[in-house]
Amino acid sequence: MLDAVPPATSASRPGATPRARRRSFVRALAVPALLGVVAATAACAPRIGVPVADDAQNPLCADVVLALPESLGEGLDAVGTTSQATAAWGEPGAAVTLRCGVEVPGPTTTACQSVQSEGGTVDWLVVEDQGTWTFTTYGRDPAVQLVVPPAVTEDRSTAFVADLGRAVMEVPQTRACVGAGDLG
Repeated sequence: MLDAVPPATSASRPGATPRARRRSFVRALAVPALLGVVAATAACAPRIGVPVADDAQNPLCADVVLALPESLGEGLDAVGTTSQATAAWGEPGAAVTLRCGVEVPGPTTTACQSVQSEGGTVDWLVVEDQGTWTFTTYGRDPAVQLVVPPAVTEDRSTAFVADLGRAVMEVPQTRACVGAGDLG
């Protein structure tokens, strides 16, 4: 840690008044005190507990997380998480969470939706269970999963999934959704 050294002012000159010396001393202490308050406040910032995925250490997950937006839609700002290769937006108890490195889904009859976003299209398997929406990328390894709780969908749509397109496209697509019209 750096030692606090008072700035060279008229207060540090010989013959300076006691009041000038005291003011100089207070200024010299103000910066380290302010830094301590900032550090303490950052430590108290809310963090969302998100379970780590089995393949979270995959280097492509780091690329995904680094490319994620600071907010989703309106009013869902990024907040810290407690696990590697995860992200969250919103508030504790009502946060949208993302995990990279979840199990890669194989062929399925689960509803698959192609979502157009800036830079391309991402295929998502979409499941709704008791008001919680789960989106899992299809045709990308590692897979990315987004969970949207009922507290979020009560007053907004899940159209913000498109905001994740650029980040998710850091993982190359190897397969695509197949619709009923694609079957022979």
